[in-house]
Amino acid sequence: MALELDEGRIKIRKLKISDAQDIYENVKDEEVTRWTLNIPHPYPRDEAIKFIRRAHYRLKKKKGYDFGIVLKNTDEVIGMVSLGNIDWKNKNAEVGYWLGKKYWGKGLMAEAVKLILKLGFEKLKLHRIYARLFEENIGSKKVLEKCGFKLEAIMRETLFKHNKWHNELTYGILKKEYEKLATP
Repeated sequence: MALELDEGRIKIRKLKISDAQDIYENVKDEEVTRWTLNIPHPYPRDEAIKFIRRAHYRLKKKKGYDFGIVLKNTDEVIGMVSLGNIDWKNKNAEVGYWLGKKYWGKGLMAEAVKLILKLGFEKLKLHRIYARLFEENIGSKKVLEKCGFKLEAIMRETLFKHNKWHNELTYGILKKEYEKLATP
């Protein structure tokens, strides 16, 4: 299976240890981690290398597909997109992502999510891909809706971050919905 997909201005690819500095530089910004479920702030400098090693292990074991979002013209990692929490029996997986702040608002994340959907539905033969997010994360909602996801659930006050409780939204897309969007 190809571990690199590209379209438009970006490609998504398997991480290299040499990507650690790019990851650190982008994710150390508190605004980037503000609405992430699992990324700490402040982000420790050595965490990026540990993350890359975990990503390689998860890929080898087919437990997760963590890809760097890379600008084609620079090969710089500007964010991450992944499929995790894979349930092979029921053919479900969770998409997760973040993008360096200076790349926000350019449509790059939607391009990356479309590529990971292609991987999930066409290569991994998944049936459903879902995302969980903070209700306040307007940018993430827009990305998911642009990519064909539908709001499936609002779970009240299930997430605790920034010393308060937040509602969690679950968005999902089925393979048949993806196929309708993917065919012109």
